[in-house]
Amino acid sequence: MGHKVAIRRRKEEHVAVALSGSANFSRSAMWEDVTLLHQSLPELAKDEVSTSRTFLGKKLAAPIFISGMTGGYPGARKINRSLARVAEKLNIGFGVGSQRAMVVDPSLAATYQVRDIAPNALFLGNLGVVQLREMGSVAAVELAKSVGADGLAIHLNPAQELAQGPSGDRDFRGCLAAIEQLIVAGDFPVVVKETGAGISPQVAAQLAAVGVKYIDVAGAGGTSWTAVETLRAPDSRTEALGRQLWNWGVPTAVSVACSKEFATVIASGGITQPWQAVAALALGASYVGIAGEALRVLTQGGESALEGFLLTFFDAIAAACLLTGTRKVENLHKAPKVVAGELHHWGTSLGLW
Repeated sequence: MGHKVAIRRRKEEHVAVALSGSANFSRSAMWEDVTLLHQSLPELAKDEVSTSRTFLGKKLAAPIFISGMTGGYPGARKINRSLARVAEKLNIGFGVGSQRAMVVDPSLAATYQVRDIAPNALFLGNLGVVQLREMGSVAAVELAKSVGADGLAIHLNPAQELAQGPSGDRDFRGCLAAIEQLIVAGDFPVVVKETGAGISPQVAAQLAAVGVKYIDVAGAGGTSWTAVETLRAPDSRTEALGRQLWNWGVPTAVSVACSKEFATVIASGGITQPWQAVAALALGASYVGIAGEALRVLTQGGESALEGFLLTFFDAIAAACLLTGTRKVENLHKAPKVVAGELHHWGTSLGLW
């Protein structure tokens, strides 16, 4: 099979497996261990609550992203354009999946192009860190600019690559230096993101040391991309390894707690309900990223259903602010809360509290 055909098929299979729900983590993202304390005297009117936040010069109506998921096969164009249209209408952030397919086959660029229908939306391009190392900063930035992105998400995915078998990347040397070079160039905003295995304190420290300001922790607890690759494994040995890595990763709530030194923290991974988004913001996230569940809602009910689904997040975030006496959503992390259970244990063990 030619490389162009293979990458198209792989991207299409990724979406199909993710939508099936068969590749979810069997462990929790740990949002249930975060509880905000109700304040019966908030001394605040609902109309005084502000859920807006500004990122990369764009003011969003709520701290919500539709996280990058797909691109690189013909059907992805319709998905990305629908997601982007909803992001534009609701004034929230939006991202595409890895643009590596565009490098392999430039004819696939159209599957990432959404600016004509989302002229004002905050829009992030996407490229793997290994591809960044190989292409260099200039080419990587041009790739994002070619689709009209406001910034570039550089994704980290060594566990997923191992689970792909012989076709996956195996050499991750020089990746931190490549990120540093991109940051030092300084001519385009960069968000470093994981892809479902989360961020440890050590990686957070490494990224902060080279100047990264924006991070998407993309932790364990939602779709497991090692599981996605396992379910499409090319041979029994690869499948066996993938099953061992199925639940590999740092839970999303822990990853957020590990990343407090960054100017902006996007919490994604296992956010399917509004209360989980509230827990993430309470724990210190600046924004929440919704991926798999947004795609399922869109697929099953169309754009209007996705709009309604996302508006429940708006309402829950505003309600949480009011009921904790928090005027601005950016201060929700300061509201009184209890961190319990396994999350408390992780935080204590890692020295995060």
